[in-house]
Amino acid sequence: MILQGPRLLLRPLEDDDAADFAALNADPVVMRDFAKPLGAPESDAFRARLAAHFEQHGFGFWGVFRRGEPGLIGLVGLLNVAPTMPFAPAVEIGWRIAAAHHRRGYAEEAARLALAAGFGPLRLQEIVAFTIPANAPSRALMNKLGMVADGGFEHPNLPEGHPMRPHLLYRIARGAWIRDRL
Repeated sequence: MILQGPRLLLRPLEDDDAADFAALNADPVVMRDFAKPLGAPESDAFRARLAAHFEQHGFGFWGVFRRGEPGLIGLVGLLNVAPTMPFAPAVEIGWRIAAAHHRRGYAEEAARLALAAGFGPLRLQEIVAFTIPANAPSRALMNKLGMVADGGFEHPNLPEGHPMRPHLLYRIARGAWIRDRL
């Protein structure tokens, strides 16, 4: 599944994207709201997991590209959450945009394309998002997308006492997304 917006093209990652993807995941600015930046081996393993998710489910986190221009500028899409998450089963929407492309509306445009795919052809009934409380830009985007805050949880992949363990959960139902589009 390839998604196209006015400025962006979203497609599954390819082997040729590995270097750009590793640079994105290693950037401390991009990864400031994650537990840590990823090294090249971790980034490659993440890319392999994303490819397997696409193979199994027909959707995943797409690479984000500016239409007509080379080079990966981010990662946006839909992913089944791990069964250890307290709100599983669920499908999350997430985004990660290269620092050089922040504050240009790319995350919003790409996220809207992902929601349209999720609630359109994929026929999902609900999509969730989550982040740490300090991540004001992501929380603002969740609100712009029509998502509603639904409390907090302790991220099970982070140890007790970790400063990023507390997370906020947001949700949007298919019906609300359709209503917002009318």
